[in-house]
Amino acid sequence: MHNEGTVKTVAKWVALGALFLVPLMPLIVINSYFFPFITGKAFYFRILVEVAVAAWVVLVCLDKAYRARFSLVGATVLVFVLWMFIADAFAPNAAKAFWSNFERMEGWVLLVHLLGFFFAASAVLRVEKAWRAWFLTSLGVSVVISGYALLQLSGSFAIHQGSVRIDASLGNSAYLAIYLLFNVFIALWLALTEKYSWLKWSLIALAILEGVLIFYTETRGTIIGLVFALTLATFLTALTASKRARGWAMGALVGILILVGSFYLARNSAFVQGNHVFQRVASISLNDGATRFAIWRMAFSGALERPLTGWGQEGFNYIFNKYYDPSLYHQEPWFDRAHNAFIDWLTAGGLPAFVLYVSLFGSALMLLWKSPELSRPERIALTAALVGYAFHNIFVFDNLYSYVYFFAILALIDSQVARPIPRFESAPELSATDGATTVLPIVTVVVFAGIWYVNIPGMQVATTLIKAISPSGAGIDANIAVFQELAAHPAFAAQEVREQLVSFAASAVQSPQVTNEQKQQIVLLALSEMQKQVDAYPLDARSQLQLSYIYRAAGDGVSALKQLEIAKTLSPKKEQIWIEAGALEWDMGNVKAAQIDFNTAYELGPQFSDLAEYAAAGNFAASDSAAAEKVLLSAFGTISVDSDILAVAYYRAKEWPRLIGMWKLRVGKPDATAQTWFSLAAAYYAAGDKANTIKTITTAMTLFPDAAASGVEALKQIEGK
Repeated sequence: MHNEGTVKTVAKWVALGALFLVPLMPLIVINSYFFPFITGKAFYFRILVEVAVAAWVVLVCLDKAYRARFSLVGATVLVFVLWMFIADAFAPNAAKAFWSNFERMEGWVLLVHLLGFFFAASAVLRVEKAWRAWFLTSLGVSVVISGYALLQLSGSFAIHQGSVRIDASLGNSAYLAIYLLFNVFIALWLALTEKYSWLKWSLIALAILEGVLIFYTETRGTIIGLVFALTLATFLTALTASKRARGWAMGALVGILILVGSFYLARNSAFVQGNHVFQRVASISLNDGATRFAIWRMAFSGALERPLTGWGQEGFNYIFNKYYDPSLYHQEPWFDRAHNAFIDWLTAGGLPAFVLYVSLFGSALMLLWKSPELSRPERIALTAALVGYAFHNIFVFDNLYSYVYFFAILALIDSQVARPIPRFESAPELSATDGATTVLPIVTVVVFAGIWYVNIPGMQVATTLIKAISPSGAGIDANIAVFQELAAHPAFAAQEVREQLVSFAASAVQSPQVTNEQKQQIVLLALSEMQKQVDAYPLDARSQLQLSYIYRAAGDGVSALKQLEIAKTLSPKKEQIWIEAGALEWDMGNVKAAQIDFNTAYELGPQFSDLAEYAAAGNFAASDSAAAEKVLLSAFGTISVDSDILAVAYYRAKEWPRLIGMWKLRVGKPDATAQTWFSLAAAYYAAGDKANTIKTITTAMTLFPDAAASGVEALKQIEGK
């Protein structure tokens, strides 16, 4: 009995320790890892869950009280995770579907850890009656995070995204927003059930502070979710509370409605438009959502193609490429999410995944209001949290923080409403000897093996990749050696490693400090690795484009064009690919092919002025001035357009009057420099107008005395001296 008691006690405290360390996750930032705000937190969460589940398994064997129970929520969670295993197995890139990448750290690996967290937390925190303490721990951490955000607002700490949108230690304003939203309602729930006055008011103050900070994240989906959730919470309170509380709730509801209505009416006022936060919130409109709507249309097209199993997690890029909407040309070049969590699951796991994901909310809300174990304040606060989260997810994608809090609330509900499973209950508890000598050693070996297999290789790559792309005191040879090491042991996030290698190689080729031998070495390595990526996943347009980049850096234009042609077939409406192909054709002297590529890009996105410039340039280069002028007139209303690409086209097509006209426009601008005047002089010289060449250089020397020496040297060359 002594051994059993000792093993059980150790297992209990290990499980509790791991679970109570989970809320500290937002504080973890490891700068030595690739994507330091994400990777460190994810590995931290995984390891804690693995330890917690291992300890819970030991407890399950020794004590029936810790065994899993049945609830509709728990069953839905289990089926959802199991279905996604099937969907991910049939994904175009199953490895990425299971393991994700450094930027997201999701995939099925995260889902199965969330499943483990769900069952371990539900059982252990239920038995130990520790849910309130767990959420108070979370709120304690949120105080630190809120303090960090306040220091960013004051200018004391830098905002990591390089904008005015606070992100604290989470590294992304949208991630901070949903983290704060969950904690707002957790704080309100605990405040409404707290008997100590000082703690009650402290929690209310914290909820107000974090609600305000949500506005400074400028994450509009979360702001909408917060307002709607608060409105719902006050409405439910007005319906179900005592007479006195009902009055307060009605007053709060009226106040919220007046505040929202006043803001809407004043949305165009100087006060609102003069405040960056208010202005961004006020800009919410159907027109403002055009990008989202375009992505959603693409997503639905992809879902219709694979309605049963979807494209697997991290498979949205295939949809993005195949069904690309040209109106997104000036947006991010590569979207890996639909910016709607519900649609994301529809595309990732088909219609079954979508139904199951919605069912997570539905089953949770149903059981929440059916359970006699949960008080009215708990029901209202948790309902508001789930509804606010759902609204957030209509406009934003899920992330590690939202997943953890969502599954924590699901586990809380499950722990309160689940009922024993007879078959589990009837299974005998293990003896002290079996627990100490059999279960504990096996579980210990399994958990350490799991931690090593699931986490350590990824952690090593995350660290090594940072070394590979960072300047080294030993020179570029050290970087090459690190990339060679990564290539020799392909592991987690191979695509990201290879893309970083391509970027590094392209920079190295342009660097005068890098020897030809070193350039050749890094380029050949990049070519080899990207070819492996393309061979493994031939339907990924992004990989084809990356391979074309490195071929171009290597000076192999023919091979680069071959990859671009493949990319065109995979993503025929993506203007970027046509522009890349046109630029390469132009550089190789294939002006007719360049003309076709540039015009195709323009036809896909005629509303974009830079595409019009490319089309006009291609037409000029192909000696089709009429077509070029037609494009310029359509896009700009004039044929006199100031453009670098047009300047190159004029030079190559020997359109000297047009080139001279453009440089005349530029020298007439206030920001004209000596080099601008010298460029005009060069245009005159190319046109054979020696007199105006000399005159222009002389003018430049007068306007810019510091450039006199350069002017004198130019005049000497013109005069043949």
